[in-house]
Amino acid sequence: MAVGAVLAAGAGTRFGMPKILAEQGLWLHRAVDALRVGGCDEVLVAMGAAIVEPPAGATAIVVADWAVGLSASVRAVLDSPPVGHDPAGVVLHVVDMPDVGEAVIARIVATAARDPGRIVRAVYGGRPGHPVYLGRDHFAGVRARLDGDVGAAPYLRAHAGIVESVECGDLASGLDRDEP
Repeated sequence: MAVGAVLAAGAGTRFGMPKILAEQGLWLHRAVDALRVGGCDEVLVAMGAAIVEPPAGATAIVVADWAVGLSASVRAVLDSPPVGHDPAGVVLHVVDMPDVGEAVIARIVATAARDPGRIVRAVYGGRPGHPVYLGRDHFAGVRARLDGDVGAAPYLRAHAGIVESVECGDLASGLDRDEP
């Protein structure tokens, strides 16, 4: 089983509003649909600065300490009850990459093969981005390195030799939208 998670708890300061609200929630719906159609068995939405009704088929996770930064969202996902049921892995996606669709997710999930020992990361023209598949065997290590406004990146850097990069630049730009 692979759980998909949309990281959307931030305030979107540079964007001018929480990105979970962008385009009247269209970005959120796209991200949830991409995870669901792309092969995730369950989809979570980490939210905090703005609390919304999650799209159909998704479960909300309210990140009480969202202001700490991205680490709080990743921790909330990894500590959530659905992840506590020992899925093979979690696909971390972000709400502010609206052109990343189900084809990218499907490529990452297919490469990961729901293997608890793998880490698979989308790259765009060689540039690392999201989504990232974290196999269950890496959850504790990622948790141990979470801090502030940084997610799994320190763990991925420390384990660069086992991170599988999957080129997805033919499917999406991989650019996050930080400004309106």
